[in-house]
Amino acid sequence: MIKFIDIPTEQTTAITDVVLAIVAFTMAVNLISIGRSRDKTKARIWAWAFSLLAFAAFMGFIAHGFQMSARLNYIFWQPLNLALGLAIAFFVIGVMCDYKRTALPVWLSPAILAIAVLFYVITLLVPGSFFVFIIYEAIAMLFALVVYSILAIRRRLRGAWLMSAGILITMIAAAIQASEAVFITLIWDFDFNGIFHIVQIPGLIFLWLGLRNALLYLPVKK
Repeated sequence: MIKFIDIPTEQTTAITDVVLAIVAFTMAVNLISIGRSRDKTKARIWAWAFSLLAFAAFMGFIAHGFQMSARLNYIFWQPLNLALGLAIAFFVIGVMCDYKRTALPVWLSPAILAIAVLFYVITLLVPGSFFVFIIYEAIAMLFALVVYSILAIRRRLRGAWLMSAGILITMIAAAIQASEAVFITLIWDFDFNGIFHIVQIPGLIFLWLGLRNALLYLPVKK
């Protein structure tokens, strides 16, 4: 019989994972809808990033929310980690496309995706190496923040300030999760994972609003 976990902080982490998954997937669908008549490539890249994040959050709901053996829990974490790595890769590809405003070299996107897979493989082969993945995420977020700040200052991209704000909030959320030391009680108990999700959601909203503005500013293709 499948049982929901009885640890309060794991319960709130699982529930906020579900909320994060729904929010991210809804945003992916919306971007595809808007981009269909404006910029399909841009919309698809970012929809992949949001969809992979939604999948990772749903897997997190399962891994955190249900009682299971350590071995089974480990198995559920593998597609989660891979999806997160690929989501960040698509994120970086989207940032580079916005900066160049032209198609990327054919080899570049596969190379970025391969690097994401490589970081995932490192977490498999080297015990306790998940910190390497955190560094990978931090570099990607810092790169994106710098790029969108430049685009915003130069007024080269509609919605760039919103995207910069979303990335900054995401970095704060990641720092909270990496600390593994934050705990609050707001009716229910939340540890660093649950708080990460709560902070991450408005970060995603700002990022989505910026992307949405950028797409809507483009002319409709007939």
